[in-house]
Amino acid sequence: MELEQIWDVFLEELDKNVLVLSCFRKHVAGIPFLYVDVDPKHINDWEDKGMSFIEVCSKVAMHKKKVTVETHFVRSKKSLFVYRHRFYVPQEKMFCCGNLCEDCIRLRVK
Repeated sequence: MELEQIWDVFLEELDKNVLVLSCFRKHVAGIPFLYVDVDPKHINDWEDKGMSFIEVCSKVAMHKKKVTVETHFVRSKKSLFVYRHRFYVPQEKMFCCGNLCEDCIRLRVK
């Protein structure tokens, strides 16, 4: 599945950040959560710039793919930050099914 590859690239890119000690994802009730353990010396830096680091790493992972991302801060405890982070494919037709639909991709004007 391509989303798995995107997640792998995203986590690798985020783990390269000097502020990050470790990062992983966990599914709870079908919702993906991103856990980021930050170096305790740099907690204030992460609080200021953490969302932008996540955004940059997401863009690297999604490069040349029709995927979007949604990230929401959930909570933090000491140096562990938790985000609801989701990559998803937009809900639009990506191929022709052959049923002559009104919104067929073949009828789109580019």
